[in-house]
Amino acid sequence: MTLQDIPKIKHSTSNNFFLLCGPCAIEGEDMALRIAEKVIGITNKLEIPFIFKGSFKKANRSRVDSFTGIGDEKALKILKKVSDTFDVPTVTDIHEISDAALAAEYVDVLQIPAFLVRQTDLVVAAAKTGKIINLKKGQFMSPEAMKHAVQKVKDAGNNKAWITDRGTMFGYQDMIVDFRGIPTMRQYAPTILDVTHSLQQPNQSIGVTGGRPDMIETIARAGIVNNVDGLFIETHFDPANAKSDGANMLHLDNLEKLLTNLVAIRKTIIAL
Repeated sequence: MTLQDIPKIKHSTSNNFFLLCGPCAIEGEDMALRIAEKVIGITNKLEIPFIFKGSFKKANRSRVDSFTGIGDEKALKILKKVSDTFDVPTVTDIHEISDAALAAEYVDVLQIPAFLVRQTDLVVAAAKTGKIINLKKGQFMSPEAMKHAVQKVKDAGNNKAWITDRGTMFGYQDMIVDFRGIPTMRQYAPTILDVTHSLQQPNQSIGVTGGRPDMIETIARAGIVNNVDGLFIETHFDPANAKSDGANMLHLDNLEKLLTNLVAIRKTIIAL
């Protein structure tokens, strides 16, 4: 597939990496529109193809009292409003078979979470919607194993699949990115590097995932140098008070400088 297959995508001929960016979870309409407007302004300036990201619910939580969402259809309608207001494509993750058809009514890309990417029925249900499918590599999976996830999408009659690397478990409480996997996975499908989730520090004793946001630019630069097709970055104007994954998010105020640097690196790599 090509970027032109994505509805409403802009700057598809700029020869830039594409960007999936937004908050971890949809916390409300105002916050979603505020973040989207800021990111769109930056990506238009830098000619970066952009897809707004936001989870309509968070099913995978460490504790039962963790934030899971504001209501499924309420959050999905906010994603649709972002798309309609700013004329941009949107992506959200699904967790159950029934989520596939529901979310497909509102967004352009369906994302399969890393912990669920081996769930055949879920992947097939997503693929059968005809939407673009973003397959997040399991923290426990080899890059080579992702060819089977991509094949499931194709066998369901859908050739529009991506792979996203979100890091690999390193012990019990840390993640690493094995950049050797990028060229391997690019043989199977366009490959995205999930910068912020790759910097998570899971399994903390308090039941809230930690992170290393100070390393975001380091990992993102390495991804661009290693020819990833896209980047996935979660951002928020107040990460400390975000309702989900604030510990590894990029502050929205730092996004433009980061992307400006990455675009410059991309131009240099292409020229080599």
